[in-house]
Amino acid sequence: MRVIKFEYPVNEITYKVIGERKLKLYILEPENNAKNRTAILFFIGGSFGKGSRTPADFQHQAKYFSSKGVVSICVDYRTGHDEGFSPIQAISDVKSAVRFMRENATDLGVAPNKIVVCGSSAGGYIAVSSIMFENINDNSDNPNTDHIPDALVVFGAGMDGVDIMSRRYPELFERAVELSPLHNIKKCLPPTLWMCGTMDEFYDQNKNFAKLMVDKGNEINFITYEGMEHGFFHYGRHENRCFHDTTLKIENFMKSLKSLNL
Repeated sequence: MRVIKFEYPVNEITYKVIGERKLKLYILEPENNAKNRTAILFFIGGSFGKGSRTPADFQHQAKYFSSKGVVSICVDYRTGHDEGFSPIQAISDVKSAVRFMRENATDLGVAPNKIVVCGSSAGGYIAVSSIMFENINDNSDNPNTDHIPDALVVFGAGMDGVDIMSRRYPELFERAVELSPLHNIKKCLPPTLWMCGTMDEFYDQNKNFAKLMVDKGNEINFITYEGMEHGFFHYGRHENRCFHDTTLKIENFMKSLKSLNL
């Protein structure tokens, strides 16, 4: 079982129960108790395998944004550590988390129209897929609650579902095109900030996907980090230069959106 360890105080709230599995939001609360605050939900990468990553991997970004008055949430979702896992489950969990935020906005002190989702790597894939694929939902969700966030942030993520399913989930290969953002280009994303290093194995794919999506009318700010690898933005890498720069990029992106009123 994964040990999820935070260096900062967090409030734990269960947003969905699947059998005995309780999926939690780890909330870093701002000092202010204002209402109608912006919320940002972080979805980690590495979730297709059984690696060491946990929701706490985004805690330093979350801590920064909580200091700016944003309700900052590290989201636990089903991963390769869960028996019988498939990415379809994780896509559903993103939708459930966003819906939970909207349905409980008053209690959480957030505005239901100021929900930002940030995902890296596999977390980016499921974040984008949760928006693109309307037919993937858990029966426990209220389908009348909007699952699309008001803004999106992505760090280098595989967008080719055919590649993902052929490598990791051959049992889903017949549905690979259906589960591939790259094969379902359409206007559907909220305002999006996309960051990727040029040495990331997914760089060319990400750049191509962003261009195709922009051509369809999506608003995507694609930012390149020269010579940077997959996961370059993580706290503790590159003497935290990239961590600080990408965090400021997210902050400026959110400030640029008048609807968030950051």
